[in-house]
Amino acid sequence: MGLTIAEKVFSRKIGEAAAPGQLVEAEPDFSFSQDFARYAIDSFRRMGGTKVWNPDRIGICLDHRAPADSAAEANDHRIIREFVREQGIRHFFDVGSGIAHQVFIERGLIRPGMLVIGSDSHSTSGGAMGAFACGVGETESGFVWHTGKLWFRVPESVKVVLDGKLPPGVCAKDVMLKLLSVLGAGGASYKSVEYEGEAARAMSISERFTIANMSVELGAKAGIFPADETTFAWLAGRGGEPCEAVAADPDAVYAQTVRLDVSDLTPQVALPGSPDRVVPVGEAAGVKIHQAFLGSCTNARLDDLEIAARILRGRKVHPGVRLLVAPASRAVLQEALKAGVLETLLEAGAVLLPPGCAVCFGGHQGVLGDGERCISASNRNFPGRMGNSKAEIYLASPAVVAASAVAGEIADPAEL
Repeated sequence: MGLTIAEKVFSRKIGEAAAPGQLVEAEPDFSFSQDFARYAIDSFRRMGGTKVWNPDRIGICLDHRAPADSAAEANDHRIIREFVREQGIRHFFDVGSGIAHQVFIERGLIRPGMLVIGSDSHSTSGGAMGAFACGVGETESGFVWHTGKLWFRVPESVKVVLDGKLPPGVCAKDVMLKLLSVLGAGGASYKSVEYEGEAARAMSISERFTIANMSVELGAKAGIFPADETTFAWLAGRGGEPCEAVAADPDAVYAQTVRLDVSDLTPQVALPGSPDRVVPVGEAAGVKIHQAFLGSCTNARLDDLEIAARILRGRKVHPGVRLLVAPASRAVLQEALKAGVLETLLEAGAVLLPPGCAVCFGGHQGVLGDGERCISASNRNFPGRMGNSKAEIYLASPAVVAASAVAGEIADPAEL
């Protein structure tokens, strides 16, 4: 019986064939945290830790409340910086570097075949590189930093076959939203989702990132694109340790196989309350908005900003709308600056925020007021997600976000 990608990653770690449901103890290839590292450090200390297991396999990136928005947060950042110096952790990225998920992939620290943990649920983003990457809590991170190991339950796997070719104007975000409408939030709970098919193979790393990132909205433990020529071409020159790609065996056994033909897909919108409340953009068109957010680890890379810029070029953001733009990293910011993309966005009336999470999680820069509505390129729209349970969040692609910012209401980008 063949093995899935997840089963192969864990098999390498334990030295024998791993089976779904098996509890294993394994050493991660890379462990990272963000501002939450403050709590991982506390756990590390309480467990008696004095020296981390491997400073070269630990990364920390300040991204959630960055720059610090209070004295308490500034003190947490200070504690993290002191810990980094004390422990010799060289993969540290301070305020303004960007979002951890983006930064660590850009730096070649998350690579095919790796077992990666991060103290944030959207650590599944690493699956864009063919890694088994999953989120854990701060206590688990502190335990790994102390011992170098963590227990895992080997997940069952789901195969998602993306057939066909994306129509013009339709993005990877639309594919993920459609998949959420099919499987539902939690439809792949504690499973590893593997993406295959013609459309999946044609996707760029950024597009794969979007889908791997939001795999956790399905409840997935990991969301993985098999490493291929696109992966290794993107990794070339980015440094990092040698790696070996992992592919599923032809006779691998899956708990479920889902096929989705994207050829006739249209732009999608997730209605407030849950990311699986998805409808075609036409069914949400006309809803007045007050804020549009182009950012987060889901959709704030250069191609996302370029998509928005093409729609905004020569147009102005509606006077009743605030368009907030937060690039995923400093590297993305610099690329967008050189390409003239930022100039286009700013001329249209966008507000540029520092690279980082910004308003996505609801604690920093752009919190919504009572009764306000936001169209967002981010990943979650649960009540209170952007800091106010009395506000509403709609999720969509960068194209829909940009078109809506111009129209002052949710709009189909095809109309522009």
